[in-house]
Amino acid sequence: MRQKISTFEIKNLDLPLISFVIKSVDLSLLKSELHQKLADMPDFFSGEPAVIDLSGLNAQDHGALDLKGVKDLLTAYRLQPWAIKSQDAHFKELGQQIGLLEISAFLPAHPHASKETKGTSKTDLPIAPPTQVERVVEIKEVIKEIPTDKPPTMVITKPLRSGQHIYARGGDLVILAMVNAGAEVMADGNIHVYAPLRGKAIAGAKGDVTARIFTSCLEAELVSIAGTYRTSDTALPKEVLGQSAQIYLEEDKLVMRKLD
Repeated sequence: MRQKISTFEIKNLDLPLISFVIKSVDLSLLKSELHQKLADMPDFFSGEPAVIDLSGLNAQDHGALDLKGVKDLLTAYRLQPWAIKSQDAHFKELGQQIGLLEISAFLPAHPHASKETKGTSKTDLPIAPPTQVERVVEIKEVIKEIPTDKPPTMVITKPLRSGQHIYARGGDLVILAMVNAGAEVMADGNIHVYAPLRGKAIAGAKGDVTARIFTSCLEAELVSIAGTYRTSDTALPKEVLGQSAQIYLEEDKLVMRKLD
């Protein structure tokens, strides 16, 4: 007798999400700060799903927040908002009107009670009665995603011209030729440039604060580690300008140090 083949499967769902915590209802201020931080890094987010976290807002903020405006703003910066986190009935109803799910019921009441070393928290829905299909949904809320198991390092051997963009997703980037002004190199891990670095270099693009930038000749237009950046509007320190140098974060500040 021929075995019947099932047409579907039901499996656990494990979703890494970016939590965008709203601390002010001033949409113009939010837009200004986002532009200030991300205008020079248009590919910082690459379509990652996001939860708009409203749990930090006060009750008097009801009606003052333009939730649709927040959703449209995040979408413009290549985030994909699909849910909100809020216990407030007003925001829940407003979120439904613009196509956002409300996921507070699926998350722990005290997310920081979980292991912070992984930056995640999760919970399971109750198991359905035996007469129904068992349904277990697992949702992870990622505050800051730091890669651990990195893929092989990307190696570039040719010079990068103005307008070219290279992104080593999930790992390190090694460049053996010049990065000209107007070019942009980005990596979720470290960036090594064994030639003059004159364009933009963005390391730790997904939040890895341990990432570093190394170059044999620092003349960059912009350098960034995990979102903390410095542009050519502020002159590079004389001791590293045109020298071999490394750049890293120390107490949330960019440190530029000459390599001996």
